[in-house]
Amino acid sequence: MEQDNTPEALRPGLAQRAGVAVFLTVWCFIAAFPLVWIAVMSFRAPQDALAADPLRVLLGPTTLAASGGLSVIDIALGIGFLWLAWRAATRFVPGLAVRMEPVPAVPRWLALGLGYVLALGAGGLFLLPLVARALDALLAPVPGVGLLAEPVIGITLDHYRAVWVRQEFYRNFLNSMMVTLGVVVISLTVGTLAGYALARSQSRLAFWLLVAALVFRALPHSVLATGYVPFFLNSREILAPLWEWPLTGWFFHLFSSRPPLLYGQPLATIIVLVSINQPFTIWMLRSFFQNIPAELDEAARVDGCSHLEAFWRAIMPVMWPGVITTGLFSFLLAYNDYLVTALLLDAQSMTMVPAITQFLNRDVRLSDQIEAIAAAVSITAPLFVLVLAFQRQLVAGLTQGAVKG
Repeated sequence: MEQDNTPEALRPGLAQRAGVAVFLTVWCFIAAFPLVWIAVMSFRAPQDALAADPLRVLLGPTTLAASGGLSVIDIALGIGFLWLAWRAATRFVPGLAVRMEPVPAVPRWLALGLGYVLALGAGGLFLLPLVARALDALLAPVPGVGLLAEPVIGITLDHYRAVWVRQEFYRNFLNSMMVTLGVVVISLTVGTLAGYALARSQSRLAFWLLVAALVFRALPHSVLATGYVPFFLNSREILAPLWEWPLTGWFFHLFSSRPPLLYGQPLATIIVLVSINQPFTIWMLRSFFQNIPAELDEAARVDGCSHLEAFWRAIMPVMWPGVITTGLFSFLLAYNDYLVTALLLDAQSMTMVPAITQFLNRDVRLSDQIEAIAAAVSITAPLFVLVLAFQRQLVAGLTQGAVKG
């Protein structure tokens, strides 16, 4: 057990510690309850999921009778798998990253993060069910112990199969990944250069650029997004003069014979999301760069580096925790966006968040409601995996000073 070295005079009293513990417990329960509850509902038949009795929702007797369920052994294996996933994210992956330090930071962490996600998916979707079924079959004939292999909690994956296979929700997932990753790459590329320049500049222009960025970021998304809708819907007519004017027409005809319709185009939506979220990225990265001594730039310049070489070789290796932290926030902002993607994307290119409203608005059968819940739960899974995979860099970035003040 770690020893508390806090001076006695600075230690909170028993009543204060108890109050903080009670507050945190209540807050965590209130925050986690909706997600846990809809996750439980998504694995139940409609008769159990929408039942008024909470125990019926939790145990799923109708689901158990119709589709089977989980035994005590299965539940224990699931808890063990989650514990191993947490240990791998906090111990194994960071330790492996240290041993791979000759490899550049970005390829190293991208490879480890992708490998962790693939291993977690393969283990949870294929290996864990296989081991659980084998143990249940092996222990079922054993007297006494066989009771642990009997299903006790009903569970069904029919709603997830309906969402991902019949409703082709995987298309919305791919659209979300395309839009989100595009926003992250462009935001970080522009944000690192702009944040570094603004952090090192002492001019009044830099100050007013930061103020303008802050004002722009404070505007409601509804105001910004609705301003793009008429242009996106009428882009062919608005852009037609550029294709018809001889001075510019030859250039644009190299890409297409006529002006594009921007409505429903993921690339155009990426640019809009970048323009909305870029001020936040610049402010956050500027704060990181300000915590890096300017002497590091000067030392690189003395060694013969240009400004760009000093930025890439001397500053960026120190900045990776901040870049990853900012990238995670940028990912979350784009991934969870509803208004912009709902207004500017058509049904073929719709991302996951606005696509869920289509499940909710149908409301034809009881199973449609549970399928909507299953789709909503599916959205949260990549976020948990992402935070697990990059939690060490996220903590390092936050403690480096990006959110001070």
